[in-house]
Amino acid sequence: MRFQKLLHLSRLGLAVIIVLTVALQIGLGQQTVPMQNGIPVAPRGLANKPLPKMPMEFDTAEGMRIRVSAAARNLENPFGLAFLPDGSMLVTERAGRLRIIRKGVLDPQAIAGVPISRNLGVSGEPGAVHGFMDVVIHPKFSENQFVYICYTKPLDATRNATTIARGKWDGKAVTGLKDIFQADEGTSTARIAFGNDGKLYMTTVGTQGNIAQDPNSQSGKVLRLNDDGSVPTDNPFVGKAGAKPQVYTIGHRSSLGLAVHPGTGEMWLNENGPNGGDEINILKPGKNYGWPIVSYGRTYQGPWQSEHPGSEGFEPPLVYWVPSIAVSGMAFYTGDKLPKWKGDVFVGALRTGEIPGTGHLERIMFNEKMEEVRRESLLVELRQRIRDVRQGPDGFLYVLTDEKDGAVLRIEPAPAK
Repeated sequence: MRFQKLLHLSRLGLAVIIVLTVALQIGLGQQTVPMQNGIPVAPRGLANKPLPKMPMEFDTAEGMRIRVSAAARNLENPFGLAFLPDGSMLVTERAGRLRIIRKGVLDPQAIAGVPISRNLGVSGEPGAVHGFMDVVIHPKFSENQFVYICYTKPLDATRNATTIARGKWDGKAVTGLKDIFQADEGTSTARIAFGNDGKLYMTTVGTQGNIAQDPNSQSGKVLRLNDDGSVPTDNPFVGKAGAKPQVYTIGHRSSLGLAVHPGTGEMWLNENGPNGGDEINILKPGKNYGWPIVSYGRTYQGPWQSEHPGSEGFEPPLVYWVPSIAVSGMAFYTGDKLPKWKGDVFVGALRTGEIPGTGHLERIMFNEKMEEVRRESLLVELRQRIRDVRQGPDGFLYVLTDEKDGAVLRIEPAPAK
């Protein structure tokens, strides 16, 4: 009996050792991810793939086959795209150049008359964007020929401020250029867009601490300006102590997409979370969108950004992503050339799940109540960083690839076979 008891205890001890050994092996099996500046070093196995030979054709979820071709190539890290009334395209390159594409031909010479910017680096995966960013034309361009460029303005040898410059397009160059608005020192990546109210909206990054929650800072905000850069008198924080009058909404992290809803006229915004928590929001004056207090995402290191994804007093997102797709430019499709996509929202994606080489174009379908119905990832096979998406006057979709050898891609129906 004593021998059997000792044998039982021996077996029990052996089982405990086995369990502990397996647990230890499982724990040791988790790889230690190298970090740089508090962010995991991204794997490069899918990165830096050249753009495949064009054109290419793809089947899509709605049963509509598309043809993708290069409308222009040899662009260096393009960021923003704007169509002129004659169908020509203005494109910004982050290195500090404004280019024009006429009838499918990229002018080899950069446009003269643009501001001098500071480019602090182009790759940055992830990382802030500097240099030339967005370009838009005035809603009454046919009357005033105004072109707006958002760029990184060097203040001295080390200091910068995101700035909006305005000039006139004379058909060959920008003339009479003037800075109409300079944001606080240290603000970085921005997207700009005109609303149906004729006001100019500008996003700013708010990744540092709780700065996005401070209405007396322009970082982590959407700013609302008159077309000359002055402050609209009906902005929500005008006349309030401890608040910047340009501020329209607060609590944003890094917003790289702005688009006006074609039906409601509301301004929609998309913004990047860290490792999860990318969002689409509908902007409402004076509202707080939560960053960094609430978020649906994880930090780059792995833990959740906040204990609760939402809370009373903060505007919930209309759409969110976990993991992140690194959202960028955004557009509503209102044309007839791609009928199965009419009314859908398109969002550029720079990379998915923190893996370079997984950029694509995301399509989101909504019902009549603007509730999300389904999503589709497009152009995944290209492995390109999609920085901007616009609907052209011809009814086709155009996207920018944010690559060293970047391109403007055109999406149209595939020819009938």
